[in-house]
Amino acid sequence: MTQTLSQQEEHFNRASASLQQAISWYASFRRHWNYPPNNQLQAAVRKDLQALKAALDKLDQKLIRISAFGLVSSGKSSVINALLGQEVLETGPLHGITQWPKSLRWTPASGKVQVELIDTPGLDEIEGEERAKMSRDIAQQSDLILFVLTGDITRTEYQALCELRRSQKPLILVFNKIDLYPDKDRQTIYEQLQQQNAANSEEDLDISTNEIVRIAAKPQPIQVRIEAADGTITTQWETPSPQIDELKEAILNILNREGRSLLALNALVQARDAEANIAKKTVEIREEEAQELIWKYARYKALAVAVNPIALLDLMGGIVADLALIRALARLYGLPITNYEAGNLWRRIIASSGALLLGEVGSSLILGVGKSGAAISGAFESPGTFITYLTAASLQGAIAGYGSYVVGRVAQVYLEKGCTWGPLGPSTVIAEILSRVDRNTIIYRLQQELLNS
Repeated sequence: MTQTLSQQEEHFNRASASLQQAISWYASFRRHWNYPPNNQLQAAVRKDLQALKAALDKLDQKLIRISAFGLVSSGKSSVINALLGQEVLETGPLHGITQWPKSLRWTPASGKVQVELIDTPGLDEIEGEERAKMSRDIAQQSDLILFVLTGDITRTEYQALCELRRSQKPLILVFNKIDLYPDKDRQTIYEQLQQQNAANSEEDLDISTNEIVRIAAKPQPIQVRIEAADGTITTQWETPSPQIDELKEAILNILNREGRSLLALNALVQARDAEANIAKKTVEIREEEAQELIWKYARYKALAVAVNPIALLDLMGGIVADLALIRALARLYGLPITNYEAGNLWRRIIASSGALLLGEVGSSLILGVGKSGAAISGAFESPGTFITYLTAASLQGAIAGYGSYVVGRVAQVYLEKGCTWGPLGPSTVIAEILSRVDRNTIIYRLQQELLNS
């Protein structure tokens, strides 16, 4: 059973709501509450805000973006021409015909979706980090990747495939020129990939035979004999029609079965990355202010706990102070958090910091009881009792203050890492979509990669 249209619509609408909420929040100056705008921070996150808006625009256009990668002369341009049904892109025997990425619109036979096909330069024309950056930039904007190859899989192709797979986008391996390599069936290509995996222990390229298609985008001309009515025999060269049906069928199956879900997921991944970058830059730039805030709450908590003579109120007051600190940090950073989420965050901090914060709770309770006992017995009537009270209060206040500092530091990490996990956060919606995808979809193969990233 494949995904129903209603499921795809639900995924699409959830993604759209998530992006709209993110843009509304992060583009607003009010997200920092009463803190003055920070020009350095605004400049640092401008590109990420643009990425959020671009992701929503692409979603609104319902435009599927398919990029073709491969080495020089693998036939990337010919593949796109064959899909379009006309010679739009220049092709030829010379290396490096495509010097920069080019995009063209394609309306498949069904007419239900718009597709943008992107042709890229040969990967072996670009060296090292520049090649990797180009691959990352284009792949990040893509919904589906076609990797075109011919003949035996080279080490350069294998490395490029690994780089593209790390973009967490679905990928179809397109073996071109089957008219020249008739013996290259799917199993042979798959086994070559496994050999490359074995030779490169640091990588493990996971591609199934279902993600491999075989085509001849621009078959070589063949010589045919022509016999005239008078018996005269001549020869001439004819170019066979492109053998592209297998690739068209694979693309159309993906678009019909999971096209909108694919659009939703890729927009959410872009949004998740943009929001994570915003949070990271915000925490870095606001570090000095955050430290002042943490120490201020630590001092307040230490003083409040020290002067309070009632043990249980000490403990409750400390918890309230920690929750207030978490809210204050969220407001400083301008990261979305509710009172309910602040409470959940405090419980997670207690669980992750374990013994240290539980020790604070335990020692605060013990010292609080001793302090309360000293107060009840009359702290101002006996110097010894008064000293006991001061000692217990000072120790309890110091432990409480240090505990608040720990809560603040751990909260910084959680606020940065958890900004995408709200009710409509992109990470939350991604997890919802992936939990419901069918095993037969190409999205399902990316499930673990997307959830673990």
